[in-house]
Amino acid sequence: MKSSIIYSFHGRLFVHIILSTMLACVLDLLLIVSIKLVNGLIEDLGYENIVLQANDKTMLFLTLLYILIGILIFSFSFALMQHRQVQYMQKLSTAMHKISNGDLTTTVDIEGDNELSQMAMELNQMAEQVRTLMEREREAERTKNDLITNVAHDLRTPLTSIIGYLELLSSNRPLDETMRKKYLSIAYQKSCHLQVLIEDLFGFTSLGYGKITAKMAELDIVNLLEQLLDEFYPIFEQNHLQYNYNTNVASKIIIGDGTLLARLFDNLLNNAVKYGNDGKMINVILTAQEQVVTIQVINFGSIIPANELNTIFEKFYRMEQSRSTQTGGTGLGLAIAKNIVDVHSGTITAESSLNGTIFKVVLPTIPSNQKQPFSS
Repeated sequence: MKSSIIYSFHGRLFVHIILSTMLACVLDLLLIVSIKLVNGLIEDLGYENIVLQANDKTMLFLTLLYILIGILIFSFSFALMQHRQVQYMQKLSTAMHKISNGDLTTTVDIEGDNELSQMAMELNQMAEQVRTLMEREREAERTKNDLITNVAHDLRTPLTSIIGYLELLSSNRPLDETMRKKYLSIAYQKSCHLQVLIEDLFGFTSLGYGKITAKMAELDIVNLLEQLLDEFYPIFEQNHLQYNYNTNVASKIIIGDGTLLARLFDNLLNNAVKYGNDGKMINVILTAQEQVVTIQVINFGSIIPANELNTIFEKFYRMEQSRSTQTGGTGLGLAIAKNIVDVHSGTITAESSLNGTIFKVVLPTIPSNQKQPFSS
């Protein structure tokens, strides 16, 4: 593309030079013919022919005069032909100057279909890309501030409770055995909750900044999900939930990090329990194909509004928006899930309707960033 642009510019420049030269020659020729006609008319009238009787100096002067006139004609016509391009280049120069000074809203109208119009298009794209990068940077800064604020809020609540109950236990205030056990139980539960919050935060930041290296190996995704569902059985019972696990194969070997994938589906199942307990049922469907495996986690609780489906995997997203720590957690669960899916070169989507809320994970059997299969 670059060479064709250069040839196009040089070609048009060459054409303008040829046209200007031809115009100068034609006008010079017309001037010479006109002078000869005038001299012929003078002879017919019986006057002396000044040109024919001119000495060498006069002829040299006339020759130089013709050349000067030709140069002037050439210069004027060439400048006239290049005027539009020069103006357009001035517009490009002005736009680049404004952009370099920080005015990223500057755009250049695209005129014609040549190298200058392509330069204008690329300049507009560059300004748009820089503007997008700056917006992303501002968004990243805002997100970082939100992270600090939200995590401080989430960590402070259970920590305050733990400190309060431990102070009661360590004080000289008399407590019967029942109250002492109650306070210890609450402090323990809050400590467990605090551990979950810290693990979520650590998991998200580590995955988001690429600090965790996936240890890829062969694993049976069907068996992995079956084990996870068995481990979730007490949680399902506690929340009065039933579950179904359907798969079209008895076994499917894929390449992935078992620990990260367990974390992925753990987060999706926890999310289904938190927001789907009204539906009394959770369905897990695994469909294995040659190149990909699709896993759907379906709950029948509250419907997620359509306008929130696009932001559901963003950090700190919570359906109830009230920051209830009993159901909302850190709001990092689905963001962590998306990061894990990205590490495995897969996709994760969500849809919600009267037929249920479906989280669909599609994983390649061999991630695209893996050059060859791993051996177990």
